[in-house]
Amino acid sequence: MQLQRTLLASAVLSVLASISSAQTAAPTPSATPAVVPEQATPLPTVTVTATPFGASEGAQILAPAKVLAGDELNNKMGASLGDTLSHELGVSASAFGAGASRPIIRGMEGSRVKILQNGMDVSDVSGLSNDHGVSIDGPTARQIEILRGPAALLYGSGAIGGLVNVVNDRIPTVLEAEPTGEAELRYGTADKSGTASVSATGSAGAIGLHVDGSARSASDYEIPDDRRLPWSYTRQHSVGVGASYIQDWGHIGGSVGQLENRYGIPTKEGSQIAQKQTRYDLDTLVKNPFASFETFKFKLGYTDYKHSELDLAGVPQTNFANRALESRWELTHAPVAGWHGTFGLQTEGNQFSALSADTGGPDTVPVTKSTSAAGFLVEERDFGPVRMNAGLRYENVKRQPVTGQDRSFNLTSYSVGGLWPFTPGYGLGATVSVAERAPATEELYANGPHDATGTFDIGNAAFKKETSHNIELTLQKTHGLVRWKTNLFENHVKDFIHGQITGNTLDGDGVPGGEFRERLFGQADAVIRGVEAEVSYNLRGPGLSLRGFTDTSRGSLNDGGSLPLQPAIRVGADIGFRQGPWRTGASVIHAQSQDRLAASETATPSYTQLDANLAYVQRIGSNEVTWFLLAKNLLNEDIRLSTSVLKDVAPLPGRNFIVGVRTQF
Repeated sequence: MQLQRTLLASAVLSVLASISSAQTAAPTPSATPAVVPEQATPLPTVTVTATPFGASEGAQILAPAKVLAGDELNNKMGASLGDTLSHELGVSASAFGAGASRPIIRGMEGSRVKILQNGMDVSDVSGLSNDHGVSIDGPTARQIEILRGPAALLYGSGAIGGLVNVVNDRIPTVLEAEPTGEAELRYGTADKSGTASVSATGSAGAIGLHVDGSARSASDYEIPDDRRLPWSYTRQHSVGVGASYIQDWGHIGGSVGQLENRYGIPTKEGSQIAQKQTRYDLDTLVKNPFASFETFKFKLGYTDYKHSELDLAGVPQTNFANRALESRWELTHAPVAGWHGTFGLQTEGNQFSALSADTGGPDTVPVTKSTSAAGFLVEERDFGPVRMNAGLRYENVKRQPVTGQDRSFNLTSYSVGGLWPFTPGYGLGATVSVAERAPATEELYANGPHDATGTFDIGNAAFKKETSHNIELTLQKTHGLVRWKTNLFENHVKDFIHGQITGNTLDGDGVPGGEFRERLFGQADAVIRGVEAEVSYNLRGPGLSLRGFTDTSRGSLNDGGSLPLQPAIRVGADIGFRQGPWRTGASVIHAQSQDRLAASETATPSYTQLDANLAYVQRIGSNEVTWFLLAKNLLNEDIRLSTSVLKDVAPLPGRNFIVGVRTQF
């Protein structure tokens, strides 16, 4: 019944949007304009860098996309990537404290959602467990892209749920006539947090230069019962530099960045994580490299990642490490028989370890070397009014533990979609895809305690590869002041790998009766289906703006029962107003209670979250300065996410006011 109510809500939103559109297109003589005369100005175009051809956000009907940038990104920026994206359509968060919250897309988490930085894998271990933070520096991001569909095949067969690409422009691709950049300071009341960030880009002759950095310190945050949640503090700082040689033929450049992060895990036992990552990237683009080809791209990335899990006294218990080398080769060809596309190769090798700080021996997972090699192709073509988009990827993945069984997986994934613009500004689309995913290292070889989660994880080296069959239907309006979209999807996954808390307890050696909850990985067929709907009015333009949305996804096992950590049904609305130097807005989101539970899960109550923002923009010399106030959870609700393992012990922060100033030069 809940799903039926959501379907009805989606239909109502679409009908209202159509009515609003008709009224906007043909107002009565007595109608009063809802916005200032500037409403005729076209809405800004946002380019999605993770698509093969750098298409605009509104053109991504076959690969539903969302791009956070500018004021919208600044207002939604949170302490973690999951927190920042948690109110986007179809996206929720793992919410494992302030320091570790990963995005969950359509009920899929972990290694099924790929996280990229400037189009390259972040190569951390955040997909391994919910307590591991994503090694991304949010405050210096220029935009964040959420992507699904055929274009995701460029980056990995395992991205069944989709991918998130964080863009910081660390390697310049254009020469700036004058130095440009942004700096920001902000302070939050709930966690007594202070954040400072800066990024700047300039040039010296044909050399583009970039520097960025940030620092954030936050105490344990306040929760609605007027106490602070123990071990919810975060401290993070980062620095990055990049340079590139830029000519008419393209560019070649490189960058280096380092991020250090320390945060608490707000479990009953308490724990801390000290994280450090050093990253090196090389980026090359050659325009018109030879006849019939438009661009050649080559990217190389090396990541040295490590983190230690500490006890309450700060003594290391387990040391995690991952060293990864990734390369990407892409060629975009000119149209051939009407087909325009990109093909290429991708290689990746990494060595993962989780060693006991006391003995140096394997703790939860043995030292494992993984390698992969893939070829991919993404093409598009118009057949009359219908635009077709197709992708294909073949990949071989090998897992080689120092102790245990070696595994090799051959993965074939493909996607075909079509868009029919049945009338100007409206589109009806359908996408069919098949994606295969190799089991992750911990799913195969885990056999030991994990202190930060309080679980004893047990994998299975005999697991098969996952195979998902997905169909998605999209109907949306992409032009004009009133825009809307509705997505319906159904995903059948064969041999879906999931962890279940069995109810047993073990000690650190696996003997029954200890302090660790047994988490057993298993495989079973599953289905995930859902609906997303959104309607907006003048979303980025001056004057009044409105947005309403609803989303739901439900994952269940074919042999009975729900998948773990499924998101609740949500309904939300935003209102904003921009005039002259003033910007203001408010948003409300209501999540229903979640009682569709996996074994050993507890029900999650409903909640309503109300946020607001106010900003004033002024010119000081040649610089633009923005003074802003953000209010989060104004109702001081006790918010517990059904997608969080810690929902019973760690609610989200209570009422929080954030004040700050930002300058662009």
